[in-house]
Amino acid sequence: MPAPLQPAIVGAGPAGIRAAQTLAKHGLRPVLIDEAARAGGQIYRRPPAHFDRPPEALYGSEAARATAVHAAIDALQDRIDYRPDSLVWNVQDAKLDVLHGPTQTTRTVPFGQLIVATGATDRVLPVPGWTLPGVYTLGGAQVALKFQGCAIGSRVVLAGTGPLLYLVAWQYAKAGVDVAAVLDTARFGDQLAAVPAMLRQPAVFLKGVHYVAWLRAHGVPLRRGVRLLRMEGDERVRAVVWSEAGRKHRLDCDAVGFGYALRSETQLADLLGCRFAFAPLHRAHLPERDAAGRSSVPGVYLAGDGAGIMGADAAEWAGELAALTLLADHGMAIDTQRASVLQHRLARLTGFRAGLERAFPFPSDWAAQAPDELVVCRCENVTAGELRRSAADSGTNELNRLKALTRVGMGRCQGRMCGVAAAEILAHATGQPVQQVGRFRGQAPIKPIPIQLERASSASQAGAAA
Repeated sequence: MPAPLQPAIVGAGPAGIRAAQTLAKHGLRPVLIDEAARAGGQIYRRPPAHFDRPPEALYGSEAARATAVHAAIDALQDRIDYRPDSLVWNVQDAKLDVLHGPTQTTRTVPFGQLIVATGATDRVLPVPGWTLPGVYTLGGAQVALKFQGCAIGSRVVLAGTGPLLYLVAWQYAKAGVDVAAVLDTARFGDQLAAVPAMLRQPAVFLKGVHYVAWLRAHGVPLRRGVRLLRMEGDERVRAVVWSEAGRKHRLDCDAVGFGYALRSETQLADLLGCRFAFAPLHRAHLPERDAAGRSSVPGVYLAGDGAGIMGADAAEWAGELAALTLLADHGMAIDTQRASVLQHRLARLTGFRAGLERAFPFPSDWAAQAPDELVVCRCENVTAGELRRSAADSGTNELNRLKALTRVGMGRCQGRMCGVAAAEILAHATGQPVQQVGRFRGQAPIKPIPIQLERASSASQAGAAA
């Protein structure tokens, strides 16, 4: 007999909201837990309630989509158990350990079924000077603009590669910030060759073309095929140095946003015991899921960018599909035709996603160029040279062993920022493909929590679980 329906959802971005909406339509009352104060995820991050900027100023061409997602969660308030400001930091025995922000209390939330919609974060490849004040990830720069309506600086350089690079540049320039330059490590030839694949999603492709054209029309310098060399400064970043066509360039600025597309947040799936496999398209180890969203663990479903970067539209479809699959697995009648349509849409996106990877390729030669003195793990101040020496001296060729020897990935970020770079350094140092060195295993707490936790009263826990 299937377990009683007691669904919980972690993550209130596009995937989590559509999953909650689907379950509520079928008469269930899911628990929706989200770390942010207001639902919407990173792509549709919602500003504080008193914020008076219109959606068009925050989300641009995505304003209608963002408004629709926000309206969906607003309409669900009395039909779901929504818990914002709540960090899921551990899971065991079908119970989530949740830290509630304002009161710093921890609660245990039991579940019968779980939809994991944990989203993504920036994929970072460090360069010298990246720890200077005034240097942010692209996602961090975007959060500042969307959530608080402020910029990271007055003269900003945005660098790295991926669609987010041009989106953030466009958002900053539209907001009136001086974008001194956009430095893309991808080459124009790569992007031109990827056009046929990206035309599988013409509306998305044309949005990207619009951002680039708008930036050019407004005098923002766009440089392609660059190699970031360093950020310079003392108390704060003052300049960016890069090479292009064999020549070095230096540009003054007071802030930098950089990143190399996105990486999935997979720690919760790891703690749940989901089976992982290396996904060449994403250059990452990801939790496995079938076409309907089922993980390898019965009762656990995966949706959105947390199981592979596919974008906001795909996240909405995957969230709805995961909820429909959960319902069907427990004997409830669903619209099977709708489920088939969603699976077909998601399958079609694979070709487009491959086109994006060709247009904005991962700089696979980064590790070979990283100097020994480069700080890879800023939490523990571990350098690329230390990682190389440890690998050579110990003969280790596995990432978690390197972690034990050097403390890389043991700091506050738990490897979320340095994990990609550490794996690339180890793979290059040992002459292995990056998929062979493994991945940092998920550890509780997933994110930092206070050493002393105030546990909610038994009555509060009982009410929370009801």
